[in-house]
Amino acid sequence: MFTDIRIGQPIGFGPLTVYPLFCEGNRPVEYLLSDEAMEAGTVTVGEASQEGSVPELSVENKSAQRVLFLEGEQLVGAKQNRILNTSVLVPALAKLTLPVSCVEAGRWRRSSAFFTHSGHMSPHRLRHGLKSSVHRSLVENHGHRSDQSQVWEDVRTQQETLGVTSGTSSLTDTYEMYEQRLAEAQKALQYVPGACGLAVAVGPQVVTADLFDQPATCQKVWNRLLSGVVLDSLTAGQANDSPSPAEVNQFLDQARTAPWTLAKAVGEGEELRAEFGGKVGSALLLGGALVHGSVVAGVG
Repeated sequence: MFTDIRIGQPIGFGPLTVYPLFCEGNRPVEYLLSDEAMEAGTVTVGEASQEGSVPELSVENKSAQRVLFLEGEQLVGAKQNRILNTSVLVPALAKLTLPVSCVEAGRWRRSSAFFTHSGHMSPHRLRHGLKSSVHRSLVENHGHRSDQSQVWEDVRTQQETLGVTSGTSSLTDTYEMYEQRLAEAQKALQYVPGACGLAVAVGPQVVTADLFDQPATCQKVWNRLLSGVVLDSLTAGQANDSPSPAEVNQFLDQARTAPWTLAKAVGEGEELRAEFGGKVGSALLLGGALVHGSVVAGVG
């Protein structure tokens, strides 16, 4: 796990530093990304029932291809906006239930029949808490459930810190308020050709690392992954110190040697989980190929 990785030249924007990751010997898996499939209308995501259920959504894949949903990405619409609790490969021509968390505490009314993709990923602090609580839930045999109260608190705290006013405590309102900053960061931190993943530091601390089975996927979700950490960086000042490549490699080494355990995947494939040194990792594999692996660190 997390082996044969070469760390590329870092690129920076304010307190953010991005390290492209290049992988040797990865085997690509065939799938569509969730936003592609939802936009094409071949996949629909809606409430689990007419009444709705906060921690779960219903997904139907009408296509002959698998569809990949990523942990932490936000879906908007229906009765309230949600984020994915784990990465899921939805099989072709299948229906299943997605484990999710609400990121809009003040709304429980239907705004649309189905969800659309926001193009955003959860902030890293929220993502760490989500990943940690899901890990605990799996250890306790309760499935991919999160600590919903903590998710709401993380959204509320960040909005309070950033001066965001939201009538429904919606994470979307935070992204909208800082839309220009997001665009500036994404322009400065552009995808590096050939990268199959990225590690991100805020100031001196490496906070996330994400790896994919193929560069094409990494390129498509690059800006989405950055959207979350850009929000976290807004309160980090203009720190000029960033980790060295050796420190990034140490972060990845900890993931390589972590005590990974098997968990039942929601859709196709198998899932591995690990918690170590204040970090939480997960990996979705199919036939031994890593589809999406990620490690998120707690706030140091």
